[in-house]
Amino acid sequence: MRDIDTIRAEVCALHAELLRWGLVTWTSGNVSARVPGAELLVIKPSGVSYDELTPETMIVTDLDGRVVAGDHSPSSDTAAHAYVYRAMPEVGGVVHTHSPYATAWAARGEAIPCAITAMGDEFGDDIPVGPFALIGDDSIGQGIVATLRGHRSPAVLMRQHGVFAIGGSAKDAVKAAVMCEDVARTMHLARQLGPVDRLPQPDIDRLHDRYQHVYGQHPAADSPEGAKG
Repeated sequence: MRDIDTIRAEVCALHAELLRWGLVTWTSGNVSARVPGAELLVIKPSGVSYDELTPETMIVTDLDGRVVAGDHSPSSDTAAHAYVYRAMPEVGGVVHTHSPYATAWAARGEAIPCAITAMGDEFGDDIPVGPFALIGDDSIGQGIVATLRGHRSPAVLMRQHGVFAIGGSAKDAVKAAVMCEDVARTMHLARQLGPVDRLPQPDIDRLHDRYQHVYGQHPAADSPEGAKG
């Protein structure tokens, strides 16, 4: 099992990425990571300023949201994160933001149509809208899972709330949140110019497959890592 202190440090550092990309204000937003090999997660404390976050302030809870380690109360979204981890064992990281452009789409209850190649690459589909739910229990988590299970998109616009993004790791989830805001802004600007057509589904399929399996760096086929497939 990876050392929990290492995961606390990673989760703390990833919160700085939310600030860097303009996805949060004041103390809003949160990043969590599953602890591999244990029924635990690491998440931001509730209501603590980003400039006060340290690895030691990150909270460890079980997958029911009960605090296992940490001196602060966990994020008010912990129950939602925990539900996602319980329901989707492939998920290693969850991110929540109120990034302005994506949240504007969420306020309208409108999915972001897959009309540019960057969306086909990263999301493989429209970015969907999930149901409205209040903070306080795992209702938001249930809505996230119901919307994203079986969907290509790693991000969901929770109606009249904000963005939740998932990934195989916390870093992957942060990337999805960053890209969600980027395409939300682009699509908003495009619609100011006139109607926007969704890409044909076969093109979306090809874009997504290429991005997932060809784009980026890959181990050489004859290397020990490449030999694993």
